[in-house]
Amino acid sequence: MARAACAGKARLFDLAAQSLARRGVAPALALFVPGRVEVLGKHTDYAGGRSLLCTVERGFCLVAAPRTDARVRAIDSAAAEEVSFELDAGLAVPEGTWGGYPMTVARRLARNFPAARAGADIGFASDLPPAAGMSSSSALLTAVFLALAAVNGLESHDAYRRELHTPEDLAGYLGTIENGQSYGTLEGDRGVGTFGGSEDHTSMLCCRPGQLSQYSFCPVRHERTVPLPGALSFVIGVSGVVAEKSGAARDRYNRLVLAAQAILDLWRAASGRSDVTLAAAAASSPDAPDWIRRVLARSADARFDAGTLLARFNQFMLESIQIVPAVGDALAAGDVDAVGPLVDRSQRGAEEWLGNQVPETAALARLAREEGALAASAFGAGFGGSVWAIVRSEEAEGFGRLWEARYREGFPGRAARMRFFVTRPGPPACRL
Repeated sequence: MARAACAGKARLFDLAAQSLARRGVAPALALFVPGRVEVLGKHTDYAGGRSLLCTVERGFCLVAAPRTDARVRAIDSAAAEEVSFELDAGLAVPEGTWGGYPMTVARRLARNFPAARAGADIGFASDLPPAAGMSSSSALLTAVFLALAAVNGLESHDAYRRELHTPEDLAGYLGTIENGQSYGTLEGDRGVGTFGGSEDHTSMLCCRPGQLSQYSFCPVRHERTVPLPGALSFVIGVSGVVAEKSGAARDRYNRLVLAAQAILDLWRAASGRSDVTLAAAAASSPDAPDWIRRVLARSADARFDAGTLLARFNQFMLESIQIVPAVGDALAAGDVDAVGPLVDRSQRGAEEWLGNQVPETAALARLAREEGALAASAFGAGFGGSVWAIVRSEEAEGFGRLWEARYREGFPGRAARMRFFVTRPGPPACRL
């Protein structure tokens, strides 16, 4: 992590510690959990596809102290907001507030590890832009789980040792805390209402500084790691369009998940197979993709017309099967010039087939390329959020100013929430 980024984290840890000190509590542990950049892998993880991932040098700085009861008190130290609740498998979780994420963790932990009865006082502060596509909600969920796992010695529990052997296993489990599914013998519940996968949590737990990590999912599998050359950096442009996984935005996000599931269901009915993911179905034989397209062309799904399903399948195949491996190959070979055209295809697929872009993110990607970025793409769930651009490190600050100025000129109404910053691939979650 860059020196300036480290200094910023020290201030955030101080702020979090002060919020506990004002309540007479001395921190016993400290954790950092970063946000993530989905370099590539737009809506692929929950369908068993591939992603190319890294973290940013921003995230949540959390301090915690164990309690002698089962109560959890979580304090957003910057906003001076607090929620308090019990470790309770029947906990009622409200929607639409940040407190729903730590409460969902507490409910699931109590369900899966009933012997874990130690609550905690938790203070946190973050420099990660909220609702900007860098998975601030998943980072908070992950940070709270790691804190409660630490104060309860969760790694020594039989259920934990039976199911969670690697960081990838833990990432897969954390994904199910959000989407409500079971993980092996660890029973699921309602989650937070989104039907996503475990890409975010995998990034936060498993990525490495200076590297891009290629993973496939369902289950989480590390495929390879390729370095991002030291002469290159990411500039992140936050569009100012809120990308919250709640309300109408959550419904649009979930609709893309449901479309992928509808394709799989139609394939199963037509083929008689029982493939558990769309990726497995497409890989079941050399002619399976064409067979799936024929099935979709004559489909009569009540929720999605044939054109919508064909577009969804074509985007998945382009992103997961073609572009992610090709970009990894180019970076591994040191052929940075080949990356831009490949990423441009991914961005077009998101705009034309996936349909999860808004005018602001489409413009940010286009403007970045016009200003000389080697590659640029929107990332995350979509319907708002952010765009990354890869540029020469010595040009990054100047590029960011020009990019911001051009975007501000086109979208002055987004000025209050837009943000631009430079980052290298950062570290994974760690306990200090």
